[in-house]
Amino acid sequence: MLAYYASDPARTAGRRIAEPPSPSRTEYQRDRDRIVHSTAFRRLVYKTQVFINHEGDLFRTRLTHSLEVAQLGRSIARALGLNEDLVEAVALAHDLGHTPFGHAGQDALNECMKDHGGFEHNLQSLRVVDRLEQRYPAFDGLNLCLETREGILKRCSAAVAAGLQAVEPGGVARRFLAGQQPSLEAQLVNLVDEIAYNAHDIDDGVRSGLVGIEQLAAVPLFARHFNTALADHPQLDALPRRWLAETLRRMLSDQVHDVIAATRAQLELHAPASADAVRLMPALVRFSEPMRAQSTQLKRFLFTSLYRHEQVVRTTQRAREVVQRLFAAYTNAPGQMPAEHASEFERRGLRTVADYIAGMTDRFAAREYGRLVGKPAFLSD
Repeated sequence: MLAYYASDPARTAGRRIAEPPSPSRTEYQRDRDRIVHSTAFRRLVYKTQVFINHEGDLFRTRLTHSLEVAQLGRSIARALGLNEDLVEAVALAHDLGHTPFGHAGQDALNECMKDHGGFEHNLQSLRVVDRLEQRYPAFDGLNLCLETREGILKRCSAAVAAGLQAVEPGGVARRFLAGQQPSLEAQLVNLVDEIAYNAHDIDDGVRSGLVGIEQLAAVPLFARHFNTALADHPQLDALPRRWLAETLRRMLSDQVHDVIAATRAQLELHAPASADAVRLMPALVRFSEPMRAQSTQLKRFLFTSLYRHEQVVRTTQRAREVVQRLFAAYTNAPGQMPAEHASEFERRGLRTVADYIAGMTDRFAAREYGRLVGKPAFLSD
């Protein structure tokens, strides 16, 4: 049962190209299924978060991260009466535009494209579902519902929004120009994305040996659950992997319950009469203030202790160089790309190169670097 402020698939703003309804699925279920069957979704299995694919098989990938976001999102959506299918669709698609090698690849492509519109992964995710997927005879992209697309495009500059609005009046960019919010489902995915990556970056950081438990014990959100887990299960002192897993499980549950309670309080305070009314209000899906402060402390810890760790910085710097060398190679010799991309380059120029590289997995980008440069991607030149 959907709450009156939830997104109702029977009242969707629709698709850019009208299609007959499905006899067995709602519009948001249909979106989710199209995303799952897309090429870009399959590629996420070999696109990494913090650690690059060759560094280990057990670290999170964009695919496992997207599944974790979808699971957390659906749990909270069910408690709040939101549309679980829309939450799942947005969660599974939100990282489709990520480059190989995580944020290092994005930064490198943005630098390469700085005089040609730049590169940003949220906008690229929208490009993937609107244009780059080639699966249907009647249209490019996946032709998703507006509500799914606006959840994918969670941030956008005014200049980019104006350009999108010119192409699609009243479409996916309108809310940025009007200063409005997206649906509650989109707001929820944005927040659980943060919850998921904080937790799994702790797990991957400890697994890699770059972050120590003694460091995390100084972070209040982690320390509280770490200590209570041991108090409830003293045998965990001899089982560090289980101790960490139990800590993270409790930490996730605490944040999920906090979001449910804090969001319910906001819904009662603002009392939106419909899903459309939500758009005219402040963001309603949120942490409580104490939990927001703790989450911010955790993010700061991960930034300084993991993302800026010497080993991570060294690898990500190398990844930037790989992407930049690939960009230069394809720009100077477009014929090195597959025929359809080389042909597209004649019409659209450097954006074609950015699209091609952004679609690569870590392992394919490394292989292409070896083919074009003649040296391994992650050994010193």
